[in-house]
Order: sequence, then C-alpha cells, then structure tokens
Amino acid sequence: MTIQIIPIHIKQEIQKRTDIIKYFISGNIQLETNDILVISQKIISKQEGKIIKLSSITPSILSIGIALEYNKDPRIIEIMMMESKRIVKMKDGVIIVKTKHGFICANAGIDESNVQHGYVTLLPMDADKSAQIIRNKIYQITNKKIAVIISDTFGRPFRLGQTDFAIGTSGINLLANYIGMKDTFDRSLRVTSIAIVDEICSAAELVMGKINHCPAAIIRNYKFNNKTSCKINNIFREYEDDLFI
Repeated sequence: MTIQIIPIHIKQEIQKRTDIIKYFISGNIQLETNDILVISQKIISKQEGKIIKLSSITPSILSIGIALEYNKDPRIIEIMMMESKRIVKMKDGVIIVKTKHGFICANAGIDESNVQHGYVTLLPMDADKSAQIIRNKIYQITNKKIAVIISDTFGRPFRLGQTDFAIGTSGINLLANYIGMKDTFDRSLRVTSIAIVDEICSAAELVMGKINHCPAAIIRNYKFNNKTSCKINNIFREYEDDLFI
C-alpha cells in the first residue's frame, strides 16, 4: 500500500490559546483512524505562549561576552542559557547545547523565524504532553484513533543541512526494532533499530516546508505500533554512550 503525505495549510497566525484542533479536523482533508498527524513545534509553542519579547531580557555579563565572541544577540544568548542544562560545544559561531528537555541542538531550539520581529519562540515545555492532549481531543471530537508527533528541525553530526526530528509523541512506538530478525542471508540482526518517528517527521517536512503556511501534515497508510506509553526521552542516547558529546 502506498504511503500518503497530506499537507495541512494554516494561513492564520496562531496566538496563545488558539484552538488549533479545528484546523486538523475541518476542511477538505478529514483525519482517518490510524493516521499520523505531524505538527510543527512552532505552532505548538505559539499556542502554548512559549514566546519571549527580546526587549524584556537583560543579558548577563557572561551572555554579553559570549555574544561578542560569536556575533550573536546577547539577549538570545541569555535565553539560551536559561533554556539549557549545559553548553556542549561552541565553535565558528555555532553554539550547541543540551536543553533542559534533554535535546542536543543549536541555540537551545530558540527560533526567530515565522514570529513577529523582536520576539523568539522557545521549545514547548513538554511536547509529549502537548501531543497527548491534541490526540485525546481529536479522539473526543471525531472518535478517530490517530497518532500525533510534534517535530522540530535539528542539525546532525557529520552531515550538512538540517532535517526534522520528533520532539514529542503520543500513540506511536518510537522505534522499529529488527534485532533478532533474519536478514536476506538468514543472519540474525543484532543492532538494527529504526527511529521511525524521526523518519516520519522528515517525510512530513517534504510537504510542510518553512515558508508555505503548512505547519502540519498527515501521514496515511503507514502501519505502526500504537504504543501509548513511550516518551521521547526513551530514545535519547545516554551520555556515556554518546561518541559525539
């Protein structure tokens, strides 16, 4: 069966407490049971009020020093420090941190794009919870059991360009585990485990983009395990096992 990727266009600006559910259950495209709804982090952050006005931030001496060294806005550096557990790497104008959520990414996920000038968006406080709330509300209204993934764009070690990753999920298993299965030469697989939620986000990004008012997409006809108890931190690599940090 062919997998479909169906864009959901939202031209209205999302505000704090906007009822975003209406955009997913109305219009020409109707959700079906076993669909996977992928939603950009940006509209979740806006809807949850995770927006900061830069003029409200007073940077510390440390933030000012880092900003001068890396040619960045010291107010953004200050917010980044507030949103981070630790700095992983600073080099050539790039600052990689471990966020308080546990993500390893540039600038703690702070984003100036697709938001009013002079403001930035932060990552959702708990994207797993956000995904679960959306999934439950859609089920209450439509009686359709779907999965929900919240995505964001991160860079990757050893590769140019960015791709979308899952930062929160509900109703879908995070990994497809092939360990113990036989390959085409009848050998047992020992380490193969596919991060399907990340691959789904990357597929959805092909239609969502960054500039075409399409912050969500439906993945249809993909068979998945609808395990509901998985948290995104279940696929974080432990510090002592990570060769890159």
